[in-house]
Amino acid sequence: MTAGDSGDSGGSGGSGAPGIAGIDHVQLAAPPGSEDRLRAYYTGVLGMTELTKPPVLAARGGCWFGAGSAVLHLGIEEDFRPARKAHPGIRVTGIFAYAKELQARGAEVVWDYDLPAHSRFYSEDPVGNRLEFLEPTPLKG
Repeated sequence: MTAGDSGDSGGSGGSGAPGIAGIDHVQLAAPPGSEDRLRAYYTGVLGMTELTKPPVLAARGGCWFGAGSAVLHLGIEEDFRPARKAHPGIRVTGIFAYAKELQARGAEVVWDYDLPAHSRFYSEDPVGNRLEFLEPTPLKG
């Protein structure tokens, strides 16, 4: 099975009622020629795995990464502008230790305390796209 392939042919043989089943991936844009920097960041800093793109899509440039159930596609855009407000929200475990690991690998971490029942921080990839990392926190009661 390749990235994004659920094994379902898309016909009527799937289970359950028709409707949205989840998010397959999130795509962010990147400038031409940035793939090596993206690979270094998403694999070396964030700890994701690079996924193999189908050959017809690989010819377009960009790269795909995955970790757990999260899949990010970085697509090449000639007139690139980084996503400053729009962003993926990436669930993590051990958020405080993970943030320290990212900082030790050179990433900037900006904590935000405004979302109830979550610990979260923001960072940017090497081309300026905003990324949110969050972990639900137990309610105190």
